[in-house]
Amino acid sequence: MKMLLFQLVLGTSLLAQASTLHAQVRFYQWHWEMHPLWAGVWAVVTIVIILLFWVIVLIGFVVGVRWLLGRRRPRGSDSALTILRERYARSEIDQEEFEQKLKDLS
Repeated sequence: MKMLLFQLVLGTSLLAQASTLHAQVRFYQWHWEMHPLWAGVWAVVTIVIILLFWVIVLIGFVVGVRWLLGRRRPRGSDSALTILRERYARSEIDQEEFEQKLKDLS
């Protein structure tokens, strides 16, 4: 088992080195049209996958920022009850009117 694993690692290592050396032999002959991204259907698939990845990253970033900013806002403070209590405290309304409006709001 160890020998098989060793041979597999050695084989892939040699293959990787050979392909790297082969690619570097004639680098001066390479042009943009020879780039792997310009290889027909695979180019389109690769570009679509890259674009989808960045769209998902951007959407995740926007959702994360909105979620973090939304946590800072106070939740569910009932402004109508607060205003009613403030008006009652300033004696703008009497107790009967306060109790009636409190009953209407709740």
